Amino acid sequence: MTINRRDLALSTLAVPALAVSTLAVSALTTPVLAASADEEAVAKKVEAFRLAQIAADPKALGALCAEEVSYSHSSGKVEDKATFIANATDGKSKFLSIEYKDPTIKVVGPAAIVRFHWVAEQEMAADGKKVPTNLHILMNWHKQGDDWKLLSRAATKL
Repeated sequence: MTINRRDLALSTLAVPALAVSTLAVSALTTPVLAASADEEAVAKKVEAFRLAQIAADPKALGALCAEEVSYSHSSGKVEDKATFIANATDGKSKFLSIEYKDPTIKVVGPAAIVRFHWVAEQEMAADGKKVPTNLHILMNWHKQGDDWKLLSRAATKL
């Protein structure tokens, strides 16, 4: 096989082009980095909120909510912080389980948008009746200083 200068010149031009295209492809196939520190912090707050709901813990719920929280139920009822905490902890019902399925968290500056599928079962104190709930939830969290607080929550029946 004979290699002339023209073939050699073309092959030397092809190598850098191949290297660039390989880098571009590997950049597209590189796994996404782990969640940001803010996303992880919000995820921890969301889980703490879920556990506080199950425990009907007024102190924990109060610490997780902003003073200006707007808490909207799937019935359309909207509560401020005091009303939400009072109703969530009044003992008229208790959660047997709450699961937040397929959560997504998107941090945008000092705000975090959280969405998930809520699947829960609660027991009514008056008659022991068990009531399942299947909802889509949208939460907005706001960074206040170094802490994330729930600013709003909206539920839609599925």
